[in-house]
Amino acid sequence: MDTGGAVSEEKRLGRVVQEARKRAGFTQQALCQKSGLSYSTLAKIERGAIRAPSVFTIRLIADTLGITLDQLLQGISASVPSSNTLKKVSKNGVRFVYFDMNGCLVRAAVTNAANKLAADSGTTPDVIESIFWQYNSGVCRGETSIDELNTALANRLGMMVDWNKYYLETVEPTPGIAQLLEWVAANYRFGILTNTLPGLVRPMLERGTLPSVPYDTIVDSSEVHALKPEAAMFAVAAEKAGLAPEEILLVDDDRLNLSSAAQLGWQTMGFDAYNPEASIVAVSTALQPAE
Repeated sequence: MDTGGAVSEEKRLGRVVQEARKRAGFTQQALCQKSGLSYSTLAKIERGAIRAPSVFTIRLIADTLGITLDQLLQGISASVPSSNTLKKVSKNGVRFVYFDMNGCLVRAAVTNAANKLAADSGTTPDVIESIFWQYNSGVCRGETSIDELNTALANRLGMMVDWNKYYLETVEPTPGIAQLLEWVAANYRFGILTNTLPGLVRPMLERGTLPSVPYDTIVDSSEVHALKPEAAMFAVAAEKAGLAPEEILLVDDDRLNLSSAAQLGWQTMGFDAYNPEASIVAVSTALQPAE
């Protein structure tokens, strides 16, 4: 028996993750608790038992350890996913696609949540939406806590309120978007670029509200403390993509976001979550790979 063979890339990645975890002072249980990964998944990665784990999972581990993905994967072969792994290039030169979340990947989020909360509280949706929009930007930026929004709603409605609970129970996945993202994931690097309240993205991934595909990155406004259409938000996203502006496509339903991205040199496409068939065809057509 030959015991001197080369170590597989999966096992090499497992060793790198395990060593980085130990250097950061984390037990497996502590890392799982902080990151939200299951113990089984982390244990399998460290044993080298998962073939080509998703970039999203490895990035989550790196973020939890307080290092970059490139730092974690330094010295690992290109066969292991990395932030610079390139797939196809579209005819228009796109290498990375960012999708907006609210109004693109999902729809009717605020309206449905407000309607449900109005029915439970005996008030009208416009009262609830008025309070929500007063706090939305600050909470999405991470400058105001979600508790402040909940308290404001509770004081007005005379009942305990958990806005995120109402959101998660009523938000609708956009029809057909999962199939589009599966195709994009097979051909391009891509991610989510979202203005969102904290604590929503991960539960939506776990519930399947957001398509379960290997996102290369997720830029969450509440974590980076910036909002679209601000240049700072797009700067963070561009850095994570690691590409020139003209190689990045933003798919979004907000004209101001699209205009701001275009001014920075990004390629852009509008999306209508209430007419998803046409939007999905337009995106997939624009992303036809170059010959």
